[in-house]
Amino acid sequence: MQLSTVVKPGAVRAFPQVTSKKRLFQDISDLAEQVYNLDASQTLDALQERESLGPTGVGNGVALPHARLHGLEKVAGVFVKLDKPLDFDAVDRQPVDLVFALFASKGSGVDHLKALALVSRTLRDSELRAKLRANSDPAALHAILSSGPGVQAA
Repeated sequence: MQLSTVVKPGAVRAFPQVTSKKRLFQDISDLAEQVYNLDASQTLDALQERESLGPTGVGNGVALPHARLHGLEKVAGVFVKLDKPLDFDAVDRQPVDLVFALFASKGSGVDHLKALALVSRTLRDSELRAKLRANSDPAALHAILSSGPGVQAA
């Protein structure tokens, strides 16, 4: 599995003015609707429900919100770079500016976990994070993400 198969180029954006986690989730849900034809309100509800179980800020300015949804055939992702870091209750208490939201079908099982592991491993790379932070062009951001490691099938 490669990140380029998880996130379409149109699902990568830089958002200049996001002031809350709720607004961010709304923007991500709207983008997921545009790119993947997911119902924005269902997506928003699923993201908020998952976040209520515990924050998805994993540290180093990165958050990995994720949700299981009806109507998806394969794992899909949305990547957002924030111009202004946002408090995300991250484990290291640092604000978040790189957000990779993952969506999987309700019965996706292992594919969802593989995709989550791939995104996590990719965004742990400090050089890759620095490249993402140095760019705001969606095409460049997608290329940087796509250059990361892949996951071999088990």
